[in-house]
Amino acid sequence: MRFRTATAVAAIAAAGALVLAGCTDSSAPEGDGGDNPTSEQVPYEDGTTMAELADAGSITIGTKFAQPLFGLAGPDGIPQGFDIEIGKIIAGQLGIAPEDIKWVETVSANREPFIESGQVDIVIATYTINDKRKEVVSFAGPYYEAGQDILVPSGNPEGITGPEWFQDNPDKTVCTVSGSTSLANIQEYTTNILEAADYADCLDPIRNGQAVAVTTDNVILAGLADQSDGEFEVVNNPFTAEPYGIGLNHDDTDFRMWINDVLEQSYEDGSWAAAWEATAGKVLDLPTPPAVDRY
Repeated sequence: MRFRTATAVAAIAAAGALVLAGCTDSSAPEGDGGDNPTSEQVPYEDGTTMAELADAGSITIGTKFAQPLFGLAGPDGIPQGFDIEIGKIIAGQLGIAPEDIKWVETVSANREPFIESGQVDIVIATYTINDKRKEVVSFAGPYYEAGQDILVPSGNPEGITGPEWFQDNPDKTVCTVSGSTSLANIQEYTTNILEAADYADCLDPIRNGQAVAVTTDNVILAGLADQSDGEFEVVNNPFTAEPYGIGLNHDDTDFRMWINDVLEQSYEDGSWAAAWEATAGKVLDLPTPPAVDRY
């Protein structure tokens, strides 16, 4: 259960109110953070991605559609979650309204190809920054730091304590997603891995005995547990640090630096905290935003 002092709650609420007051779309879905303010049109240098997007009045963002708390498609097909709110903050600073954002579903295996091919302008999809990916795409951020953990049936019947458990029990299968950092991390402990397209796809294999657990970032697992009506729980023993970044074209340094500026501003003006509280904050405590890496 989450606990927070009354003073902290009041402070966060006040910050969110200041940021969102007067700019929330009454048509925003219930539980959504509402529409982030769009900035006044400002001139950008000709030829920059910022100028192109601002002139077009639209942006295409790749995100997860099956990730509770971070990116989950609603009944209308529009995704909701913390990643979605971060996308709205970025779009808003370009003068682009939420309704002019095109959301494209991405999964772990196609994030780099979508950026390289130009199918999306940016990817915000629980996307861990690492050196291998930096060879192909660039990252702004991080805007959040997660840690890999393990989800098990409630009561933890196998007594799984961490990834080392799978070294001691090589006949037991763990499930994770193809092409993910989580897969690379758990491969250090076991080769008995069931690969799925999405983390939610790992739940039925646990139910039917094909696997005993699913492993990925703790925030993703918290979302799955939150929607399971008590069927699953998180071991709560993170064994990695997973900085989430915003993926973009490899050579677009100006755009990367500009997004970093936007993120830092959102930390200061309270919009980052308001986005968290409206989404992942329903389950998880408000974290300290990480320092962006201006590599």
